[in-house]
Amino acid sequence: MLPVIALLGRPNVGKSTLFNRLTRTRDALVADFPGLTRDRQYGIGRIGPRPYVVVDTGGISGGDGIQALSEQQVRVAIGEADQLLFLVDTRDGTTPGDIEIAAELRRTGKPVTLVANKVDHLDWNLAAAELHQLGLGDPQPIAAIQGRGVSALMTRVLEALPAAEDAEPTEEDQAAIRVAVVGRPNAGKSTLINRLLGEERVVVFDSPGTTRDSIEIPFAIGERHYKLIDTAGMRRRARINEPVEHFSVVKTLQAIEACHVAILVLDAHAGIGEQDATLAAHLIDSGRALVVAVNKWDGLTPDARAALKSAIERRLPFLGFAEQHLISALHGSGVGLLLEAADRAYESAMRTLPTPLLTRLLEDAVQEHSPPLVHGRRIKLRYAHQGGRNPPIIVIHGNQTEALPESYQRYLIKRLRDALRLQGTPLRLELKSGVNPFAGRKNELTPRQRQKRGRLRAFAKRKR
Repeated sequence: MLPVIALLGRPNVGKSTLFNRLTRTRDALVADFPGLTRDRQYGIGRIGPRPYVVVDTGGISGGDGIQALSEQQVRVAIGEADQLLFLVDTRDGTTPGDIEIAAELRRTGKPVTLVANKVDHLDWNLAAAELHQLGLGDPQPIAAIQGRGVSALMTRVLEALPAAEDAEPTEEDQAAIRVAVVGRPNAGKSTLINRLLGEERVVVFDSPGTTRDSIEIPFAIGERHYKLIDTAGMRRRARINEPVEHFSVVKTLQAIEACHVAILVLDAHAGIGEQDATLAAHLIDSGRALVVAVNKWDGLTPDARAALKSAIERRLPFLGFAEQHLISALHGSGVGLLLEAADRAYESAMRTLPTPLLTRLLEDAVQEHSPPLVHGRRIKLRYAHQGGRNPPIIVIHGNQTEALPESYQRYLIKRLRDALRLQGTPLRLELKSGVNPFAGRKNELTPRQRQKRGRLRAFAKRKR
């Protein structure tokens, strides 16, 4: 297995910046804002002599409430890690918080490397002398933003770790189904993630906006491999108070684009709001397979349940293709059916559709209900074939297809989806008209044809 390296330290010392540098991604949010990272973020390190797993963690600063929950995630990361990288801000010198963290890390008994970040424009000899009082050996200087010293740091760290037999990601990891859990803030997304995993994997707190980053969590059930993506809740722009929430929205949209299946979590107590409809419309536009989970269902009265079902049918009619499940993420009722629905949606989205079958279904649909006339001419739909997956795209060839009404296109989509038994995935049509090879060309007559036309005109004139 790949070695696990955890990044630890006070808030705002550059852990997420170093994480992005090591993974050569932008998976971790970075801003001049202490306490931004709250959950564990995993990635594959690509700087150094061999691959490894790097874990970004929240800052350790003490406190209660959500900060205490975040530090629980840090301690879980310490338990999982083979090597600890303790980052300090060289510009701040040695702080009392650094001394407390260093003492706690020494008690773990795990190898710790002291990393002095932000060494640019500083006297390194003076800064290093002050950092020796932490009792963690010689500090390794880096500048995470510019990448200075990072390669030397990882070479030193990995040389001290035993070689892994399986250093490359497995085929199961590459074939994992990526499932993104999306919804409004405080809809129960993180609670659902923890219920599916059977552990307190991500921070859950009774406050909207707890999750700020998109957290990827691989796991397996039997031989089926998944990668769950916990996303930040998306709220209306007028209600975004903190600047970092703008970045959270971007990360959520990126997670939607990167996933295979999205689970849209609706808050049954809050009802169906404008933001739910907007997010659902974005999921449709992205073309991702979809499962709808109505959370907190168990606390509703019969009248409230009937009103909620009516609201879903009225405000989200375009989600009729997606399976809907009534769940309670807190108590676990109905949660076990979500991954089965995600499997069905994934299989439908990735299915291969034979051209003869699609053409035959198109002919049956046209025979039952013909396309309308355009300028006195009938629109002809000749044959169909598959043009893509996730979402399935069906390309239909014919003439005058650009004039095919949207109502008839919806009719074709419904007929094809029902006939192919596609569940949980949108279906798209691409219409292509044949090119007329004689369009714009003038028919030039031969001399003999011109003589014949002249004789006919003369004969018609004499008749008159």
